[in-house]
Amino acid sequence: MPRESRGFPDYELPRLVRLADNLYGAAFFLMKLLPARHMLDRAAAEGRLKPGGTICETTSGTFGLALAMLAAVRGYRLILVSDPAIDEHLHKRLLELGVTLEIVEKPYEIGGFQTARLDRLRAAMETHPGSFCPSQYGNADNPRAYAEVAEQIAERIGHVDCLIGTVGSGGSMSGIARFLRHLNPDLHVIGVDTPNSVVFGQPDGKRLLRGLGNSLVPPNVDHRQFDEIHWVGAPEAFLATRHLHRGHALYQGGTSGAAHLVADWWARNHPDRKVVTLFPDEGHRYAATIYNDDWLAALPGWTGVLPEAPRAVAHPSDVRPDWSSFRWGRRTLDQVLTAEKMLASDEALPDGGLAEAA
Repeated sequence: MPRESRGFPDYELPRLVRLADNLYGAAFFLMKLLPARHMLDRAAAEGRLKPGGTICETTSGTFGLALAMLAAVRGYRLILVSDPAIDEHLHKRLLELGVTLEIVEKPYEIGGFQTARLDRLRAAMETHPGSFCPSQYGNADNPRAYAEVAEQIAERIGHVDCLIGTVGSGGSMSGIARFLRHLNPDLHVIGVDTPNSVVFGQPDGKRLLRGLGNSLVPPNVDHRQFDEIHWVGAPEAFLATRHLHRGHALYQGGTSGAAHLVADWWARNHPDRKVVTLFPDEGHRYAATIYNDDWLAALPGWTGVLPEAPRAVAHPSDVRPDWSSFRWGRRTLDQVLTAEKMLASDEALPDGGLAEAA
């Protein structure tokens, strides 16, 4: 096998686990392996990534680990730009895999760490002419890669009524939803975000829950695919992660807990609908945090009790710290935010502006 074609095919697709009569979990070893491999294969086939070449990317999560694993076995040099929020164990593993890791220490006043990291990434690429940037946020090969997952779900589970998963780069949920809707145009799609993420209209802020959300709106997020959005706080996601392990023996990360919290609630309230939810990565990196009772007890806002249901909000600006839901209605981000501004404007006028409109 040519070195450039080496990968981890047995790890790319998820295990499909039945969690309830109408609920299935798609549990990945490392979800980002599939799009990372797909992007590198396409770039190599088109001559944009040469044998022994250099890859540059910005990431603080598992996409970096996926690239590092592939670079190690394919003989590429990998430069990753991250920030101080990167997980300590991930940091060590990336270095062990031979990654050149550049940490941006200070955020910009406008755009925060994300914009600062993008500037450092551009500088790295200028320093290494001919390098390849996968650009997971905007690379259309990211959502395209998930056609394989959609096909697996359709073949193994059959008709699916509802798809639920977390949204970060936008690749997995936008890609799988788009493909499954070829089979079922009425598929109900729920995206799971976290407060202080701008992806679905929240103002940017500090986020303890990593692996979902963003400080920039990635081009690969197809907002028109989503019927509902739920925002789940870190304590709630972490506790749901522990429940997922205790109840189903699935040792997953915090994003999986957030997805399971929403999916379990929705499936129980729609017993006649078949639901699939995505669990992006395993929990081994979180042994000292999510799976540590003392660490959890010290979290701000930790109660040890899950909310029974989300609070439905009228628009994204009303999101609560714990768990909120919003009817997105397959609209673009601009459509949702414009409707919010119009609603706020109407409420500022006497009688909601109705008298003048008449």
